[in-house]
Amino acid sequence: MNTRKNLLSAPIFLVIFLFQETLMNQLHLPFGGFSVFLIFTLSWCALSTPETGALAGFAAGFLLDIAPHSQGPVGQWTLVLIIVGYAIAYLRYGDDSLRGNPLSLVVMVAIGVIATLLFYVALGALLGMDLGSGFQLMKTIIGNGVWSLAVTPFLLPIVSRLHANIFETREFK
Repeated sequence: MNTRKNLLSAPIFLVIFLFQETLMNQLHLPFGGFSVFLIFTLSWCALSTPETGALAGFAAGFLLDIAPHSQGPVGQWTLVLIIVGYAIAYLRYGDDSLRGNPLSLVVMVAIGVIATLLFYVALGALLGMDLGSGFQLMKTIIGNGVWSLAVTPFLLPIVSRLHANIFETREFK
C-alpha cells in the first residue's frame, strides 16, 4: 500500500522538476536565487515518515543527477538528498511540537536547503570538483537560504495539500 502511494507521488516530482528546469532556471535572481524543486522536496520529506523522506530524497536526487546542468558525478545529489531527506523527516516526525507549527516547517526547510547545499559542496570538495571561491559559495548558499525562507510559505500550502491527497487515508462509512 505504501508502494502505491510513493508511486503516485513520482509524477508530481517529475512535473515540479520540469518546471524548475524549464522556467525557474531562466530567472537570475540576486545572491543565487532559489530552487523550487529543492524546497518542494524538503517540504515533502518534512511532511513524511523517515522512510518516505529517504525515498523522496532518492527520487529527487536521481532527477537532479540526470539534469543537464548538473556538474558533479552521478550519484552525488542522490546521496546528499537521501541523507538530508531522511534527517529532516526524522527530526520533524518525532517531535510533536514541530509537527503542529507551520513556522517551524518553514524554518526547517530553509535550514535544510542550506544544509543540503553545504553537504553537496563538502562532498564535491572531497571528490575533487572545481567549486570556485569560498566567498562566492557562501554568498550563494546563504542567498539560497534567505530566498527559500521567503518562498517556502507560499509553496507550503500546495505541498501539504498534494501530500495529504496522496498519503492521508480516508475511511468511508
